[in-house]
Amino acid sequence: MGNWETEAATPISTGVPRNPCSAEMLITLLRLPIPARGNQPFTVTMEDTPAADTLRHVCTSSSPFQRPAPMIAPSILSADFSRLADELKAIEGADWVHVDVMDNHFVPNLTLGLPIVQSLLKVTDIPMDCHLMIENPERWAPGYAEAGAYNVTFHAEATDNPIAVARDIRAAGAKAGLSVKPNTPIEPYLEILREFDTLLVMSVEPGFGGQSFIAHVLDKAKQVRRLVDAGELRLVVEIDGGINMDTIEQAAEAGVDCFVAGSAVYGTPDPAATVEALRQKVIAVETASA
Repeated sequence: MGNWETEAATPISTGVPRNPCSAEMLITLLRLPIPARGNQPFTVTMEDTPAADTLRHVCTSSSPFQRPAPMIAPSILSADFSRLADELKAIEGADWVHVDVMDNHFVPNLTLGLPIVQSLLKVTDIPMDCHLMIENPERWAPGYAEAGAYNVTFHAEATDNPIAVARDIRAAGAKAGLSVKPNTPIEPYLEILREFDTLLVMSVEPGFGGQSFIAHVLDKAKQVRRLVDAGELRLVVEIDGGINMDTIEQAAEAGVDCFVAGSAVYGTPDPAATVEALRQKVIAVETASA
């Protein structure tokens, strides 16, 4: 554990949903002085800037986090790398495309890197979900955001300062995700999840596709789902590893929002139809539990 714990937001409780900040805090924030360019005095306040409207919306909104519709994210780790452009076209209708970036250091496998991601972004409009299974995400993660990835996820185990990495990703224009391995407890990270847009729960050991689903990780998904439903967090719960027509139901029952599926999609004759079939499985579970 690094020294990032002291940077966390207000401790999470199990209370009811609340506004992100009080009216008094809003007034204080809007009146913070902003230095003019050059040697001009501090004569401008946030009240006078376009950013004020955005801040007012964030601080005064009391609406709960709107849970997204079920999302299916096919993993191109199981695709044919010799024809990736065609493989992306084969999953039209998917919500995200999941791209596993591995460096052969953090995990014992080597896949692809930023140049390939940049090329893939030119041939698909599907939002790209980059999962960085790499060392030193501080150095590399912002580049994927700058390239145009929609969501950039890195591993909690790979850095001593996950908050700084998340903020750099967001500053570069992407959503920020945190991933944890199957045997990594989620409790030490609960206090910093407000800094993230996605929590990716690994349901296999990262590094290779086609592994069997590890069911005990669903306890993490359930724990975070409760916090989201209570209004304590605003993020997407994602799961990756061993997801197929059977295990996706278990994950849906645990409150997962986004389901990464590799061989279950690309190992079928019609990947696009399989994406829709997986989505319908989740919808059926959510309808039954409503």
